[in-house]
Amino acid sequence: MKLEMNKIDRGPRLKRIFTFAIVLFSCLLASVLLWQRSEPAHGQARASLGVRSSSFSNGRSIPGRYTCDGANLSPHLAWQFGPYGTRSFALEMDDPDAPTDFTHWLVYNIPPSVRELTESASTQRSMPQGAAEGRNDFGRSGYGGPCPPRGNPHHYFFRVYALDLLLDLPPGATRKQLDAAMDRHILSQGQIVGTYQRMGQ
Repeated sequence: MKLEMNKIDRGPRLKRIFTFAIVLFSCLLASVLLWQRSEPAHGQARASLGVRSSSFSNGRSIPGRYTCDGANLSPHLAWQFGPYGTRSFALEMDDPDAPTDFTHWLVYNIPPSVRELTESASTQRSMPQGAAEGRNDFGRSGYGGPCPPRGNPHHYFFRVYALDLLLDLPPGATRKQLDAAMDRHILSQGQIVGTYQRMGQ
């Protein structure tokens, strides 16, 4: 009789433990799924976007034709297809070696089917249809090539972003405006870096 009573007492207790375990597991699973879904919304790119150029090699010197000492042509840039959900691409070129991070080029609302900017696309106003250029720190829209003071080489970062929307920005937007508009909408990104040094004193 006592053994049977113990079995009866343990039944509801085991049921409560089992139910609690299921609820706890469900909560943990829901938390993981929500974290995965919120990750790209916070600008944490899930994948790297390959970026290359036929104008210069990654980590190597940018030829003079793409600088203020030459024709100041915008270089060729190409990138991979964006991940699922890509609605547009954006490009930022800057020089972090300047006394204050200097913006040289901004392009946004590049159609998702476009995978490159041809050489001199900015200089000759032959950007892809729908794309817009922002205002650089030279005070004008479009490309402004490397033009550092004489001395140590400067590094120029060309960053390409795959975005989940078309940006509600007019032509001539600043980098601050572009960064704010892209916040929480970056699906993937990649970069290529070039250097330039002006010799002499």
